[in-house]
Amino acid sequence: MKLSKHSANPILLPHPDHPWENLVVCNPGVIHHDGVFHMLYRAAGDDEDHVIHFGLATSKDGFHFERAGTLPVLSPSEDGPDAGCIEDPRIVRLDGRFYITYAYRAYKPRQYWLQENNSAYSPEDPSLPPLFGRNMTASGLLMSDDLRHFRRLGRITRSEVDDRDVILFPDKIGGRYVMLHRPMQWTGPQYGTAYPAMWICHSEDLLTWSESTLLAKGEFSWENKIGGSCPPLATPHGWLVIYHAVDAEGTYRVGIMMLDADDPTQVIARVPEPVMEPEEDFEWNGLYPHGVVFPTANVVVDGTLFVYYGCADQTIGVATCDFSALVDFVMQFDAGGRVHALV
Repeated sequence: MKLSKHSANPILLPHPDHPWENLVVCNPGVIHHDGVFHMLYRAAGDDEDHVIHFGLATSKDGFHFERAGTLPVLSPSEDGPDAGCIEDPRIVRLDGRFYITYAYRAYKPRQYWLQENNSAYSPEDPSLPPLFGRNMTASGLLMSDDLRHFRRLGRITRSEVDDRDVILFPDKIGGRYVMLHRPMQWTGPQYGTAYPAMWICHSEDLLTWSESTLLAKGEFSWENKIGGSCPPLATPHGWLVIYHAVDAEGTYRVGIMMLDADDPTQVIARVPEPVMEPEEDFEWNGLYPHGVVFPTANVVVDGTLFVYYGCADQTIGVATCDFSALVDFVMQFDAGGRVHALV
C-alpha cells in the first residue's frame, strides 16, 4: 500500500516577494483545530547566513493553504541558544495548549547545501563549549495558545549529542508524557545500533526526561539511519508511527510501524516496504540532491489521513489515504515485517 500524493503538489512554494522565505519552505508541523488546518512551516531566504524562520499558513480543506501574513510568526532569538536557526516544528495539543518541538542551532547554518556533506557552519574557536563550537543541533519546546505567539520553554534533549526528530505523543500514557528522538552519536555496540536510530523516553513535566530506550533501528535494505517523523496516531491496535529512513545513497523514504498502546517502547507491527518515496523532480532536486520525502505532520479528518512532507529541503507536499485501510494494512505484519501466518 502506498500513500497517494496530491496531484497539485507541491502545495506550498517559496514566496518570491518575501525575502525571509524566497528560497525554502519545507518540513511543516500541521494540526487540525476548530475546523481549520494550521501549518507551521520552516522557511528561509537566499541570504548568505541562511536564517531560518517559522511561517504560518491555514486551510479549510488540507490542500489549499493561505499564508497568515507577510512576516514570520517566529524567528531565531537574538542571543539565546536558538539564535542560529529554528527548524522542523512538530505540533501536538496537550492539556488545552499547543506544544511544538523544534530543532535549533546556536549559530546560523549558512548555505550548507554548497558545502561538502551538506554541513552547517561550525565556528573554529576552541574556547567555545563543544556543543556551540560544533554548532550541533539541539531540540527545544515551544508553548502556544494560538500558533502566532510562542513561549520558549527550553532545551529538552541531552547536552552532549546532536539530537533532532524530537516528537511528542499527543496524549499521556500511564500518566506520563512520551517522546521520540534520534541522537546522532548513539551508535556502536554499546548502543545496539550501527546507525542513528529511534529512541523513546518519558517525562512527568515535559522538560525533564527519563533515560531513553532504543525503540527501532534500520532493518530493511532501504533503511540505514532512521528517525521519527510525525506525532503518533492513536488506533484501536496501538500507536501508528510514521517514520523516515535514509539508505546508503542518502535517499529518504517513508515507513510505518505500530507501537503497543500501553507500552509504546514495544513495536508490534512494521511494514517492510516504504509507503512513500521520491518520484517527482521536485522530490529529487532541491537544496538536497539525493531525493527526499520527509514527513513531519499527519492529521486524520473524517477518516482520511493527511501526511505533510518536505520535498528535497525546498517545498511542501501532501499525501493521503484511508486511515482505517492503512491501519489494517500495517497490522498484517509483525514487528519484524513478516506477514502473520494464517491459522
